[in-house]
Amino acid sequence: MGSEERNTERQHGRDYHDPPPAPLLDMGELKQWSFYRASIAEFIATFLFLFFAVSTVVNYKEPNYTDQCSRVGSLGIAWAYGGMIFVLVYCTSGISGGHLNPAVTFAMLVARKMSLIRAAAYMVAQCLGATLGVLFVFAFMYADEQQNSDGVVNVVSRNYSKGAGLGVEFVGTFVLVYTVFSATDPKRNARDSHVPVLAPLPIGFAVFVVHLATIPITGTGINPARSLATNLIYRGTAEAMDDLWIFWVGPFLGALAAAVYHKYVLRAGAVKTLKSFRALGSFGSQPPV
Repeated sequence: MGSEERNTERQHGRDYHDPPPAPLLDMGELKQWSFYRASIAEFIATFLFLFFAVSTVVNYKEPNYTDQCSRVGSLGIAWAYGGMIFVLVYCTSGISGGHLNPAVTFAMLVARKMSLIRAAAYMVAQCLGATLGVLFVFAFMYADEQQNSDGVVNVVSRNYSKGAGLGVEFVGTFVLVYTVFSATDPKRNARDSHVPVLAPLPIGFAVFVVHLATIPITGTGINPARSLATNLIYRGTAEAMDDLWIFWVGPFLGALAAAVYHKYVLRAGAVKTLKSFRALGSFGSQPPV
């Protein structure tokens, strides 16, 4: 940023700088190592996330435990998902942004924080990493009870309708993506120097709380890569396959709503755009001198 831009921001009382919108197609990224490094980081992080999180669910299903205190329960599963997100976002945020979720990546694309090429690479890496992580869990857990799909594959509970499942996935992903945008907002980072260190914490807590609320309804998707991987590896029932679209459409719609809400409502992006159009219109309506 040039000195003139800094002076302008100081005059307007701004102590932060919004990065310029990312180009939709940036072919130059394909020539940069940072692009591939970030994609690899997303692959490894999503692999680790699914391996440990799904392992928690699978071991919870093991029926041979006689001591009820040894069971983690829904609370433990929620902690496993939220805790792993906290750790892995902290580890990878400086490399790839720590998305670990195609819905989060889609939201960043909508907000023009990344190019279409990078978003596509992230989503492919996330789905491959998630599939490999679940495959490792399936390979290491030999008991028949642990290799069935109950509790692992996302499916709408019989007590709820498909619409309820879709709504839960929409709201849950909205909470997650809204938290991501709020925790990484450059305006907040400029005024609170400790926020960049603590940003993964509210994101992890958002995942934790959403799991507590939605595990009984859908098993908590809010991550299309997770839902796809568990369905592919654990060969979910026909009902689960029929419900798979819910765990893609719901999260993507929730991510879209959160991105639009944060960018165009909270950050007044729509107002700024309207003002710029009005300024251009008034300038164009002036008679030539």
